[in-house]
Amino acid sequence: MRLVLLGPPGAGKGTQAVRLSQILAIPQLSTGDMLRTAVSERTAIGRQAAEIMERGELVPNDLVVGLSADRIAQPDAGQGFILDGFPRTVAQAESLDDVLGSHQLNCVLELKVDEQHLLDRILGRAMQARECGDAVRADDNKEALSVRLTAYATQTKPLTDYYGAKRLLRTVDASQPIDCVTAALVRAIEESDRVRQQRLIR
Repeated sequence: MRLVLLGPPGAGKGTQAVRLSQILAIPQLSTGDMLRTAVSERTAIGRQAAEIMERGELVPNDLVVGLSADRIAQPDAGQGFILDGFPRTVAQAESLDDVLGSHQLNCVLELKVDEQHLLDRILGRAMQARECGDAVRADDNKEALSVRLTAYATQTKPLTDYYGAKRLLRTVDASQPIDCVTAALVRAIEESDRVRQQRLIR
């Protein structure tokens, strides 16, 4: 089962990716985690990324795609994976299609949450961190959320049209309690798999 999780910042992608990974027994592939691992292990891509990051620049698309391709090729992803944080643009999605070849995605899951709910979540997360004495994320505030949502709308939201045209997209209301969202995602995956099997039979 090869899955992609889409959704705005604060939608709960990381939480749900971990849960689905346990339910489906496939790895969660986070681009952030992959990048940190590549840098620490000093792989070829990791060395290039480290030099770019040291200059304070963003890691370019070709390196992110190469990093994801290397991770997808590892044995534990042979039976499937959940991509969290990649692709972020249509160009990256097209590159992912090339990487996967004949082993295309089974389903793309969009977590949908309205802006006020996202703000409440992020401010609540910041408050909880302060109460626990933990560091508050620098982008856990209203102003940063607005910037991130604008970036999401312009760069990532077009992916819903891209995957919708491929009949891979399933949208879930992520404003529900965590357990309800997980159950809805599992149902969406099962429905997508049934539709895919029917298309293969025809």
